[in-house]
Amino acid sequence: MVFEISREAAAGGGGSSSTLRILVATDCHLGYLEKDELRRSDSFDTFEEIFSLAEQHKVDFVLLGGNLFHENKPSRSTLVKTIEILRRRCLGDRPVQFQVVSDQATSLQNLFDRVNHEDPNINVGLPVFTIHGDHDDPTGVDNMSAIDVLASAGFVNYFGKVDLGSSGVDQISLHPILIKKGATSVALYGLGNVRDTRLSKMFQTPGAIKWMNHESPEDMPLLSDWFNIMILHQNRRTASPDNGVTEYLLPHSLDLVIWGHEHESIADPWEVPGLGFHITQPGSTITTSLTSAEATQKHVLLLEIKGMKYRPTKIPLKTVRPFEYAEVVLEEQEDVDPNDEWTVHAHLDKVVDNLIEKNNRKTGSGSEPKLPLVRIKVDYSGFSTINPHRFGQKYVGKVANPQDVIVFSRSAKRRQNTQVNTDGSEQIYPTELDQCTVEALVAESNVKTQILQVNDLHTALHVFVKKDDNMAFHSCLQKNTEDAKKKLTDGSSEFKSKDKEKIALELDRCMQASAKGETGSTPSSQNLPASMALSAFEELKCSSDQVDQDTHDNSDELVETSSEDEERRQLPRPVKRTALAMVGGSASSSSSSCSRRKTDLASYRRIPPAKEEEDGRVKKRRSPHVAGRYGAVRRNR
Repeated sequence: MVFEISREAAAGGGGSSSTLRILVATDCHLGYLEKDELRRSDSFDTFEEIFSLAEQHKVDFVLLGGNLFHENKPSRSTLVKTIEILRRRCLGDRPVQFQVVSDQATSLQNLFDRVNHEDPNINVGLPVFTIHGDHDDPTGVDNMSAIDVLASAGFVNYFGKVDLGSSGVDQISLHPILIKKGATSVALYGLGNVRDTRLSKMFQTPGAIKWMNHESPEDMPLLSDWFNIMILHQNRRTASPDNGVTEYLLPHSLDLVIWGHEHESIADPWEVPGLGFHITQPGSTITTSLTSAEATQKHVLLLEIKGMKYRPTKIPLKTVRPFEYAEVVLEEQEDVDPNDEWTVHAHLDKVVDNLIEKNNRKTGSGSEPKLPLVRIKVDYSGFSTINPHRFGQKYVGKVANPQDVIVFSRSAKRRQNTQVNTDGSEQIYPTELDQCTVEALVAESNVKTQILQVNDLHTALHVFVKKDDNMAFHSCLQKNTEDAKKKLTDGSSEFKSKDKEKIALELDRCMQASAKGETGSTPSSQNLPASMALSAFEELKCSSDQVDQDTHDNSDELVETSSEDEERRQLPRPVKRTALAMVGGSASSSSSSCSRRKTDLASYRRIPPAKEEEDGRVKKRRSPHVAGRYGAVRRNR
């Protein structure tokens, strides 16, 4: 099937040299159940098959739609196996047939500002472009993820990474990667996973998400001649946009949207009514959730684009572990007695055996097939449950998940009904309670957060709980603090000499407010004029020698004395200058008094403090020995 966009096709060009081939895969979840001896290699077997299909169909590059890794911090074993596959499949002498003509520094997340196949130090034959998902998203102070490790090593091209962090203003700029092959021009937009509620609000806020249009110089096609592809990794919701993102929030200028994160495989594109673009959902390449949505066949998608036409081809994956799923309602079964537990066991055994037999007929007699995954969802309304682990023991060696073959549930009507007590009150089930968010807690407590952003706190809580990152809140605090410091630094650099009057007025206001709040403040300090406040501000910025002089007047420190100092010592001791005294004095007179300096210990002598007398008698007699900086010194009487 060939899809043609409603716009006119690009002029010129033809032949296979203008056909761009892309192999699309999403949600590989490398490292899933790596501690399970039976299923630890499932994700890597399928990942190897994906690149084998890429070589078989001679694609130009592989496009991954997020959740390449299952864990946010994959183990060393997972990283080593991933790098081995990428090195074996992607490096080589095979020529790359397309060109990247956009400013790569604005769209790629690496220090080299170029795609890996243009790096002269790396010989890449099969480029890989990827975004991050909700499992392997960047975290920490440096906003790094495991994909950054692969990108810095030159194995993948990482794009679609945004750092909302502590920006305070939610804004995203999406820069496309412009790809040309012959007469075919493709603009590839990418957006890694962002918290659904936050991204949904940004889509509904004008100007929050900026779609950067590609420039069209004379040697480039017109804007209408670019085939626009958008790949994202979000929950897809068709009803309420609060818990996910709907396709109706996306711009009409797109031609094809590749949706990651949803594991159900709906690879065949469909047109969104009224918007004009198509959506494809390849689904995951490994079964991680034993639900009905993942019981279908897993696929990857081959896109062949020529001009403004494209042809999608879904390719089934053969290395995926088979999965059989069934639902049983015990109330509808005639051979099950609610009072006899043995009949429940017998009926469920029959269902499991039928599923295993069904899987054996699918695989046929060839190479030894993988043990299947089997899941039975049992509605036990009106019945008592049985032990799932004990039930699954008899299927060890027959199925890959004997510990969770069956899962019990209750019908929706029984679960949603409320129970009425004898006193007339209603008992509500915990599932119906409203869930509280960080935003609601902050709004309820009426707290004004000036440094810590509410969105960042919510994200830190999500990372702490979902990804077991003990440094999530520390990283949030550090990023917000650094951002606040940067704002203060940038703000202080804007002050110039012409702003002295404003500074003086602000200082006057602060000093008046401080004087009103203190007891015993003098009236003169409350009516301090702006010019005197500015003089005080400048005097406080005097040299460190003046500060040392004032410090020596209050301390028992040894200083060098001269004949002039001796004569000055006989005079009445001056009163220590305060901030108000400095306003009336001059800076030159205060600086001339700072003539003493420290030299060798032999020239030091003690300056005795002034005697405090009351009623003609000495109030307190001090010891003849005092402790100075250089040891005990005897006073000169």
